[in-house]
Amino acid sequence: MNTNLEFGHPWFLVLLLIIPVFIFLRYKNKIRSKAIAIPNLSVFAVKNRGIGFFRPVLFWLRLVAITLLILALARPRVVDVSQVLQREKGIDIMLTVDISLSMLARDLDPDRLTALKGVAEKFALERPVDRIGLIAYSGEALTLVPLAVDRDILIQQIKNLKTQTLEGGTAIGVGLATAVNHLKDSKAKSKIIILMTDGVNNDGFVEPTVSADIAAEEGIKVYTIGIGSNGLALFPSNQDPYTGEIQFEKQKVEIDEELLKYIAKRTGGEYFRATNTQSLQDIYDNINLLEKSDINDLKYYNYTEKYRIFFIPAVILLLLELLVRGFIFRSIN
Repeated sequence: MNTNLEFGHPWFLVLLLIIPVFIFLRYKNKIRSKAIAIPNLSVFAVKNRGIGFFRPVLFWLRLVAITLLILALARPRVVDVSQVLQREKGIDIMLTVDISLSMLARDLDPDRLTALKGVAEKFALERPVDRIGLIAYSGEALTLVPLAVDRDILIQQIKNLKTQTLEGGTAIGVGLATAVNHLKDSKAKSKIIILMTDGVNNDGFVEPTVSADIAAEEGIKVYTIGIGSNGLALFPSNQDPYTGEIQFEKQKVEIDEELLKYIAKRTGGEYFRATNTQSLQDIYDNINLLEKSDINDLKYYNYTEKYRIFFIPAVILLLLELLVRGFIFRSIN
């Protein structure tokens, strides 16, 4: 919500230009009157000199009152602007993340999974009108967040992604099938799966090509991302049973790019290869541009009138000036 101060009738503020005119005319007349010598009036000025000293204050009281009245006429008000997004025109997206042990490989900074989490968080926050869900898979698949607009839960679950929390292996077909199952009944204008993996399908009871065929039939577009550099990378090899420390050794990076290209092409999506953290960020930026939501929002304006804080003091000052001029100074004339 945005709060701003504005004037409902700002053209009244032009009247403030008369204030310096009044001041100029007063002092011009004062100088002129001093130039004319009137003898023998000093005798009368002695009487009630103390009260007469405050007579010029009446001018300033009236001037302040006029200024406040002009500001009141301009209708100062505080505007609260509430923005409500129309989410029915968003896109439904399932983030499907490989969390097999190889995602700890250190060819991305600091490792593949950590780099992926940072990029995925940014992607989710940049799409406020979309429903986004999260699926983690390795040898099996688990839905961590169903389709929802709540970003707090989604971001927290992305941060919590860890390897070795599911059965070992890489079941790309199962991960994809789970995502398809969540999207097949969606009424969104567009249904998207972002499928990420760093390896080769070697587990699961569903073939990736079968999952791709079902996704195509359901009108679901799949963007596939192969994560890993070309050549060799430091992979986790074994874990110390006493300290729990994971040891790394250089191994050849193997990604089934042909499979990922097939899935993308079959469903009308695209295949990307992320060889470092920056290229992974660029991939998400590209998908962000390719899949645009119709972001329409409604704005509600709530006005709180503030003219009273100028009008009431102005009336009080005018009444005070009239009372002083009409009773106190009249009595000494």
